[in-house]
Amino acid sequence: MELKKKKIPERQCLGCNEHKPKAELLRVVREPSGEISLDFTGKKSGRGAYICRSLKCLRKARKSKRIDKNLDCVIPEEVYDRMETELSENE
Repeated sequence: MELKKKKIPERQCLGCNEHKPKAELLRVVREPSGEISLDFTGKKSGRGAYICRSLKCLRKARKSKRIDKNLDCVIPEEVYDRMETELSENE
């Protein structure tokens, strides 16, 4: 009997469009309260969108408004600025 391979969940980065294992990506979450934040743990509740853990991908996704579309809301510029700062500190 052959052992079944465990499936690794993959997500697509909204910046570079590459499919990567979920654990390698960073989750941007829209909480039920409507607050947008970076979820470094992957455990926050709410709607999630995924990006690589790089400023380049965040900026690409910001420019194309793909995170806004994915989370079905408009993300203010200051929230993007805060996410860029947070990400550069954790890169």
